[in-house]
Amino acid sequence: MAVRPAGRRRTAILGAAARLFAEHGYRGVSIDDLGRAVGTTGPALYRHFPGKQALLGEVLVDVSDRLAGRGRELVARAAGAEEALDALLRGHIAFALDEPALITVHDRELGNLTAADRRRVRRLQRGYVEQWVGVLAELRPGAPPAVLRAAVHAAFGLLNSTPHSRGELSRPQMAQLLLDMGRAALTVPAAPPS
Repeated sequence: MAVRPAGRRRTAILGAAARLFAEHGYRGVSIDDLGRAVGTTGPALYRHFPGKQALLGEVLVDVSDRLAGRGRELVARAAGAEEALDALLRGHIAFALDEPALITVHDRELGNLTAADRRRVRRLQRGYVEQWVGVLAELRPGAPPAVLRAAVHAAFGLLNSTPHSRGELSRPQMAQLLLDMGRAALTVPAAPPS
């Protein structure tokens, strides 16, 4: 299915906003900067978004929605929990390596969202985490859900470190390193209670 011109324009605006917000911070980017980045004027962006804060909200809601939707697809297509975990890891690693600006924007700018957008992002993120927890529950039966949730969040910290940690590694080398480390971190046997 072809992307409609309005859809392409929206995607270009969101991508430019993510890059600029990552490089200069939300407060360091003007609506005119955003317009120039996509070859138009700042005020022309108001045809697509009511303002800069709405654009930031859409950047973070969009990525959260895409991750959650992609996670559902990957889990649904997997033949079992091991295959699902591998698919989730590969999918998240591809996101982390291909869209590091979005990770940076999320880390730094979540507090600049409206309360409504922050709730939407958090709801989508909780759903995404629970997809991973469901898969891990099959691989680590008996592990408490709180432990599995903590493991998923810790693994996200590892996978989302790519804007800071890639260094001199090629994309395939970094992807394999993250896959190996992510799999090991998520499937480590739980320590006995002390």
